[in-house]
Amino acid sequence: MPAKSTFSLDDVPAAIAARFDEAQKSLANHRKNCVALHKLHVQASRVKDPGKKNEDALTGEWAFGDAFIDMVNRTLAMKKGAFADRIVRFVGSYVKMMNDKGESHSQCTEETFASRFVTRLLEWLFQGFKAKNKMVRQRSIQLVIEMMANFGEIDESTYNQLRDNLIERLCDKEPLIRAHAAIALSKLVGTEDPEELKQGEKTCLDLLLECTQYDTAPEVRRAALINLPVTPETLPVIITRTRDTDTLTRKLAYSSVLEPKLGHPRHLTIAQREDITKVGLGDREATVRVAAGNMITKWLDIAMSEQDPPGQPPETWVGDDGGVMKGFINFLTFFDVVGPGEAIAVDAMLSVFTTKPALLDAFVFNDDFWANLIPESAVLARVFVDQCLQSKSENRLEDAAIPVVTAFAFHIQEAYNALLSLMQEMDFLQIGEPDDEESEAREEELAKKELILGELLRIALNLDYMDEIGRRKVFSVVKDMLAHPHLPPGLIEHCLDVLSKILPSERELIRIVVEIIIELRDDDEVEPVIDDNFDGSRSDITQKERSMRRSKDRHEMTPEEQQQNDLTDMRCLVLCIGMLERVNGTFEDNSTLEGILTDLIVPAVKRKELALREKGLVALGLCCLIAHNMATNSFQLFLNQVQTAPEDLKLKVLQIVFDLLVVYDRDFLGRSEEISRQIISFILQTLDSEESPAIQSVLCTGMCKLLLLGQVTDSKVLLSLALIYISPSTMDNAELKQCLSYFFPVYCYSSRENQNRMQSIFSEAFDLASRMHEYLEDEQKEDPKLVSLHQFGLLMIDWTDMTKLVEKVPPPKPSDRNPHADLALQLLLALYDSERSDDTRKAFCQFLGQLQFFPSKELGLELDNRTVLKLNILIENLQEVSNPTQSRMFLSSCCTL
Repeated sequence: MPAKSTFSLDDVPAAIAARFDEAQKSLANHRKNCVALHKLHVQASRVKDPGKKNEDALTGEWAFGDAFIDMVNRTLAMKKGAFADRIVRFVGSYVKMMNDKGESHSQCTEETFASRFVTRLLEWLFQGFKAKNKMVRQRSIQLVIEMMANFGEIDESTYNQLRDNLIERLCDKEPLIRAHAAIALSKLVGTEDPEELKQGEKTCLDLLLECTQYDTAPEVRRAALINLPVTPETLPVIITRTRDTDTLTRKLAYSSVLEPKLGHPRHLTIAQREDITKVGLGDREATVRVAAGNMITKWLDIAMSEQDPPGQPPETWVGDDGGVMKGFINFLTFFDVVGPGEAIAVDAMLSVFTTKPALLDAFVFNDDFWANLIPESAVLARVFVDQCLQSKSENRLEDAAIPVVTAFAFHIQEAYNALLSLMQEMDFLQIGEPDDEESEAREEELAKKELILGELLRIALNLDYMDEIGRRKVFSVVKDMLAHPHLPPGLIEHCLDVLSKILPSERELIRIVVEIIIELRDDDEVEPVIDDNFDGSRSDITQKERSMRRSKDRHEMTPEEQQQNDLTDMRCLVLCIGMLERVNGTFEDNSTLEGILTDLIVPAVKRKELALREKGLVALGLCCLIAHNMATNSFQLFLNQVQTAPEDLKLKVLQIVFDLLVVYDRDFLGRSEEISRQIISFILQTLDSEESPAIQSVLCTGMCKLLLLGQVTDSKVLLSLALIYISPSTMDNAELKQCLSYFFPVYCYSSRENQNRMQSIFSEAFDLASRMHEYLEDEQKEDPKLVSLHQFGLLMIDWTDMTKLVEKVPPPKPSDRNPHADLALQLLLALYDSERSDDTRKAFCQFLGQLQFFPSKELGLELDNRTVLKLNILIENLQEVSNPTQSRMFLSSCCTL
């Protein structure tokens, strides 16, 4: 008979090595090798030394552990590769098998030797966490991550060691190791007892949240972000990563966290839902927009799986839409469509239509739909119509049974009547004792009615007005709405848009609005007369002219009458501004405007009340845009208002000033150098003294427009904008920063002259920036938002780089200069200045190495002999006057040149 095979500890190292050798070749054999390795481990655990006690007697286990650790140790220093990664996976698979075997069997011995093995392996790997070799540290953490997903319970001492070592690795100098430490630490979230932590000690979750927000390496932020649990505590931090500077991190915030882990979007607040939607769909990178769109599409799927939308009677939904329209209504309830979230909700719907255009075929708008409108359904209908027209799918409008003009006019009338009825109820309730809760509920209901009516008016803009009866009905309803003294201001713009669409000319629009203004200002308390038989083809004014002047002067009125007249004037000015914004003809062609100017606008400009004066100045500014003589006569008035007006009014006036400068270039900036210099000086002085971020943004935006249009060529303006861009006082002004960040590259890359102009201010701008930095405190200098001097210099060099000129720039003239060659001369001359600090001279030497002297032949402007001679003379003489340290820096830069 054959002899039974005997087990010997001497064979263990070779057997384990054979298993590891096979495991590193393929993942397919890991299961088989784990079974064989576990069998070997069980056999070794049965070998004990009877002459020793406790763990010293476990000679078989120690022998197996030594051989196993030796095999693992050989992979720690290996560089990236599939072999080492397979071994890491193999170790994790074996620990998982040991844990599963321990749970499925009742033998206490097997579970004990498994836990002892895991503890010993972990303690050995902890030593690798502190190794000098970065690959050893990385592999050690990778092995621990694999084991953490599979091992069972561990003792408290080992847990504390694991936690402390991982927290320490979060501060490793290598980003990849910090990323692995964050992944491992995420597996400990929720396992801590907060009561056992020391006072002031942070939990694993707190550390992960800090890592997600503040780590400088994007791969570390991504690792922490992806492994964060999605809870009310972590959601605010997760949402901040949708604005991360790294594109991939922003994408993963949507595709790997919010979409798969969030579940129902109602786990977020309305503000959070609107924030991530707005940021994601507005991202500059297409990949992020796609990820955000996929998340929003999933929200729609969730909405479609729910019951009937809130506020919509289920019996009114008749039609074969497959629940698509109900789903969209429910989807829109995720946003505040009645408030500022309407635009965001519309963007979300358009994103869904882009992802799933076939959903548009399911829409059917029957009579019950229009009879039971709610804010969400009104927005849905308007967006559907807009999308069909934008995608040139007019046939879908017919299939969806959009009402014709006449029928739609009655829907507008019904919505308007509902609005008036609610307004009358609110006026009646105000007579008695006001109830705050009831009043708030009615205010909310009024906002909903206003939104519904506004959406219907926006739909009316896209209807076909070939039907004369329908056109007259729409005109009658809309004119009636504008004539109502208490029509919500938000509806005025929509009404004027509809009138502009259905009236044959601007003169008719002006005539109708003037009639309404006259009716509103009429002292006789009579209802406005609506001309239902209006003939829209008339363009002349043949009706009885009526003056807008009141029968009483203001000093003859009672305080109640004065207050009522002020409210009426405000309404008339709003109507007037809306009308003037839609007029493109000249003031002289529309003589009816003379009466508005004399009796309404000018008196409002003279009023002391800020609100009336603001509306009056805006209306006057719009008149100036279509009246040349009026603009030249009123320009000084606007400049005077800039000096004395409060902030809100100053914003409006400055916008008017820049509009006039752009429209009437020849009359102001182009009239004479003296006038141009005075205007520019006034604007720069205002910018220098202004502390309001909003006004600073308006001033910078206006100056950028004038520079881009070529109406201003003064280098002082460019110098001021460059210094404002790097100023500590404006580093928190995001609007201003965004404007200038866009302006400088566009301005410089569009013209050779602009690049030469930017090059001419380099020395002065750098010197002024240096003085600015001298007065900064250390904390301000360390602020990451602040543009350092070195960064500023590199930006100036980049903006003057000829290789980045746009393709359509005309070829150079013989008189054109090479901006980087002239900049090199400036830098070399500056190095001769003994008063400059060593840091400044060092920076200039570094800048010299970044210059482009020899652009492509297509760009031309090769260095002429005169410039080359100047450069040679400056370089040779500078070596003689510089000290040895400066000479070495300089020679290094010259070698680059």
